[in-house]
Amino acid sequence: MSIQDEVISTIEKAEKKSSGIPKKLSVLPLRDIVIYPNMIFPVLIGRANSLKAVAESVERDKFIFVSAQTDSSVDEPGLDDIYSNGSIAKIIQILRLPNNLLKVLVEGVMQGRIKKKLKTVDFLEAEIEKVNIKYDAEDIELKALIRKSGDLFSNYVKSNHHLPPDIIGAYDNIDNPLRKLYYAASNIHAKVMQKQIILDQTDLKTQYFELSGLIASELNLLQLEEEIGSKVHDSIQKTQKKYFIQEQIRALQKELGDEEDDSPELSAIRAAIQKADMPEHALAKAMEEFDRLKKTPTMSPEFSVNRTFLEILSSLPWHQKSQDILDIRNVKRILDEDHYNLEKPKERILEFIAVINLSGALRKQILCFVGPPGVGKTSLAKSIARALGRKFVRFSLGGVRDEAEIRGHRRTYIGAMPGKIIQSMKKAGTVNPVILLDEIDKMSMDFRGDPSSALLEVLDPEQNIAFNDHYLEVDYDLSNVMFITTANVRYDIPLPLQDRMEIIELSSYLDPDKLEIAKRHILPRIKTDLGLDDLNIQIEDSAILKIIREYTREAGVRNMEREMSSVLRKLAKEIVDEAYSKEALNEDYQEQDHHVQDNIKKLFKKKNIVIDESKIEQYLKAPRFKNKKEDLDAKVGVATGLAWTSVGGDILPIEVTFMPGAEKLTLTGKLGDVMKESASAGLSYIRSNYAELNIEENFNKKKEIHIHIPEGAIPKDGPSAGITMAIALISAAVNKPIRGDLAMTGEITLRGNILPIGGLKEKLLAAKRHGIKTVIIPHDNVRDIEDFKDEIKSGLEIISVSHIKEAIPHVFLKSDDSPAIKSKTAKRTRPK
Repeated sequence: MSIQDEVISTIEKAEKKSSGIPKKLSVLPLRDIVIYPNMIFPVLIGRANSLKAVAESVERDKFIFVSAQTDSSVDEPGLDDIYSNGSIAKIIQILRLPNNLLKVLVEGVMQGRIKKKLKTVDFLEAEIEKVNIKYDAEDIELKALIRKSGDLFSNYVKSNHHLPPDIIGAYDNIDNPLRKLYYAASNIHAKVMQKQIILDQTDLKTQYFELSGLIASELNLLQLEEEIGSKVHDSIQKTQKKYFIQEQIRALQKELGDEEDDSPELSAIRAAIQKADMPEHALAKAMEEFDRLKKTPTMSPEFSVNRTFLEILSSLPWHQKSQDILDIRNVKRILDEDHYNLEKPKERILEFIAVINLSGALRKQILCFVGPPGVGKTSLAKSIARALGRKFVRFSLGGVRDEAEIRGHRRTYIGAMPGKIIQSMKKAGTVNPVILLDEIDKMSMDFRGDPSSALLEVLDPEQNIAFNDHYLEVDYDLSNVMFITTANVRYDIPLPLQDRMEIIELSSYLDPDKLEIAKRHILPRIKTDLGLDDLNIQIEDSAILKIIREYTREAGVRNMEREMSSVLRKLAKEIVDEAYSKEALNEDYQEQDHHVQDNIKKLFKKKNIVIDESKIEQYLKAPRFKNKKEDLDAKVGVATGLAWTSVGGDILPIEVTFMPGAEKLTLTGKLGDVMKESASAGLSYIRSNYAELNIEENFNKKKEIHIHIPEGAIPKDGPSAGITMAIALISAAVNKPIRGDLAMTGEITLRGNILPIGGLKEKLLAAKRHGIKTVIIPHDNVRDIEDFKDEIKSGLEIISVSHIKEAIPHVFLKSDDSPAIKSKTAKRTRPK
């Protein structure tokens, strides 16, 4: 038998029982409702303990105690989860519903309070104390409260459109003050916690006072909602009225043949279009869009889209041009002021100025500065703009993967805007600015398009005379713009883009270059930034070189600038500490209205402050880098290669060992595919030419060959270590040591030929930095050496080879049993 059947059966058996209210009653928790006495309310019951409570109440003359839950989210409430004050109610009717639910109609009888909680298993039960509300019907204060509450309740019903007006009449027909209270409270739409306050009171006047406050609070909310609704309605009506009037004005103007619009907003746009001095095709597009704007309602989203388009179109520079500075001597002076060395890019800019002097105009001026970080690519572009007297705009292409970033979004998209190129032109305000496209080698592509393909039109002098942005949909002339791009790695620039640019490589700085840059540019700037420019501070050249060689390892000067800034900050702290420790400063500062900076400068102005090498180590602590000159001993199976990285050159020791095992080649050190293939090519050459190399025929039989390149956490790739790995393999095979003061670089083929490589300047600098005396390079790279400064080549013996056989006589220590190879004589470049 289900719980529903039990309840119905119990009802039938309890018809003849007494109608008195028992002391012990089952308790029915209520969710989000408060039931008052004399109130009839249907309750939907589905919880098992509530069903049992209803069944138990039927045996007690259908009386049950109802009270609201303190937290309606509790699914299985206990007596601690409900309010102790509630109503004693009587079950009038029970209806069975699907899904094991009961609909119980209850009528509140009187107020009650939980006196004692009883422990039951299946339902809630408690001893209930009856709360009898006593009052004097002739009490004047009570009558006043009743009248005040009645007026408020009447206004509340009139303001609340969810309540029927008949409620006011029903309220007025009730004579009993207590029933009036419960009737009014039951019809207020308020939170359970607020309505529960009335049941918590036992004095009728207090209950009416709480009722008046509750009604007044809800009435204020209703009035506020009505005011907000009225304002919204008035705003809509006002907008509609404005729209109708504007349409009537347009109709009258059209009837009179007067198409002019006197709207201040449209007049301002028309004036901006006329002032922009656009070419004919752009002006025709602008007027077409303007005519469409006049016919578009201001409430329409199209109105703001068209207005923004016209504002952008009219704000672009169409003919405004800055005057170029054509004095070639002045341009040279500015470039020399801003940058030390960098002769090749400076020479190219001076050539550009010279051609402008002769021809009056120049196109096809797209330069690409390629070099490691910190060598001055971006600052050089700024200096070029300053030297020419042109506006300068920069934007970075690093991480750009959407074609729309270059060409713009079509106006059909929400939030559409022009691309970076048109935005830069708007920002510059002239048709001939210098635009820097930074980090052009760091673009990428995805499903939204390839931005490098969009740049083809921008950087092609034959096409950018009519650049078409998707947002503007009109041709824009970019031929007067001087585009400059920068990149760290040339090979990461797409080949079609490389074909449209003049590549100017900015290589790593030499130590003497860094020293001059520090003295001419970096130190004065740091002193000014730190407020030390008025003090006599000298940093010895040896101290600067110590920072360069032992605290930084870079191609540029950024880290050097950070370290020098750190040194001067620590010096500034020492100066201020010493100044405050002197009584003279304290007395001057107390007695006179001077700034503390002025007092410090007075104390130290005549004092010479010298920073030497010892101070550098005191400020910066232990050196971070040590030259690896202790690794220059001759070793078997260890050859020194030269590597190029995006931050400069470095040495690359390669270790080879033969050990018993399976005949295989093991490569470790996080090598890339190209480097692995170079190792395989070198080994194949040795196995094919073992006799000429004076190596045993089965040198690798039942042996595993292991090639390892240290610093295994750093990825390495490229073909230039091919000759180094081959020489290390030969050394391990014949068990002869390789000179430790010799390094080499070059790509090897299966025939043993040595092919040219890149980054030779950085590699030679790395060799000098690590104490290398002799360097073997590919013969085809000899032409590169001719352009190098003497400072790079001095102290190095450079040997060029075209075949590995030419290198072998130079790499091994001289002995009678060294590999005897008949080879052509390698060409030497003696140190100066």
